[in-house]
Amino acid sequence: MSAPVAIVTGAGGPIGSEAVRHFAAEGFEVAGIDNDMRAYCFGPSASTAANTAHLGAELDGAFRALQLDIRDDEALSRVLAEHSPRVELIIHAAAQPSHDWAASEPHTDFSVNANGTLDLLEAARRHAPDATFAFTSTNKVCGDTPNYLPLVELATRPELPRDHCWFNGIDLEMPIDLCTDSRFGISKVAADLLVEEYGRYFQMPTVCFRAGCMTGPRHAGARLHGFLAYLMKCTVAGEHYTVFGYDGKQVRDNIRSGDVVRACHAFRRNPRPAAVYNLGGGRESSISMARIGDHRWWISDLDAFKLEYPQWGLTTSIRAFLQEIYEHNAERWRAEHDVPLSKRDRSVARR
Repeated sequence: MSAPVAIVTGAGGPIGSEAVRHFAAEGFEVAGIDNDMRAYCFGPSASTAANTAHLGAELDGAFRALQLDIRDDEALSRVLAEHSPRVELIIHAAAQPSHDWAASEPHTDFSVNANGTLDLLEAARRHAPDATFAFTSTNKVCGDTPNYLPLVELATRPELPRDHCWFNGIDLEMPIDLCTDSRFGISKVAADLLVEEYGRYFQMPTVCFRAGCMTGPRHAGARLHGFLAYLMKCTVAGEHYTVFGYDGKQVRDNIRSGDVVRACHAFRRNPRPAAVYNLGGGRESSISMARIGDHRWWISDLDAFKLEYPQWGLTTSIRAFLQEIYEHNAERWRAEHDVPLSKRDRSVARR
């Protein structure tokens, strides 16, 4: 009997690469779509090419790398048609992920995030309408609405009053209308609503995970995207790290890439059309940081997803995945910046 097929876009990125490994271990044949656009957006140090190459070597036939642009609708349709009817899962993690970068090339940003999502949905509708379609959306669909919360200024971070309805996390009651969005936020709103609409109109099993900060050991960490990985990179390489805005106090919850993929897996076991959830680290995995133009305070309410998928929960704290990011990247970052290895780094490299 032939193995089921999972299609993963953005296969070399932090979420996509984790999804490839996870579902290959679950017995899927994985087709990974990635054109290394992060190198174009953020420079050679953000390239996903090495991740993609490692996946091919590591998974020994369970993974097939396809260098395609998700804006190429004919190529996407051929891939889905080729693997139909074995396609059981589509994880859409390809994106232009930075609201800062989007301002420099809004046409590119919108065509990747919105048009690319439409192309993938159409290919799925034609060739794999019963496949679970999981989309990594973003909390940026809420625009600047969170910045009008009644925050109280504390010594190290702003905070909501304990009696506020969103103290334990923002739920889907926060509107996405009547607000100012970044151009990145607008392109992701379009993609998010397309995924919902295809689920609702065509009864396809789709889910939008509106995530906060997603990171992991394979996050390249560019100045404009992936602040925890970039902060660790600056620390290891001895580079200057600039804090932008809000006096260094801006609360965001963080979730490890593996926990995002486990949420996709949980949904696949019990899918439904047009599902939407806020997903992030929640209050237990939040940290204060700063970047002007971003949400001043965001913690995701995880209760809705946990209620429907009680087997899912966070497995990794911020401290733990910072350690993971360090151990996976320290030797390479120091070599790139000609920084001598410390005794600790030499110990890590020998593991």
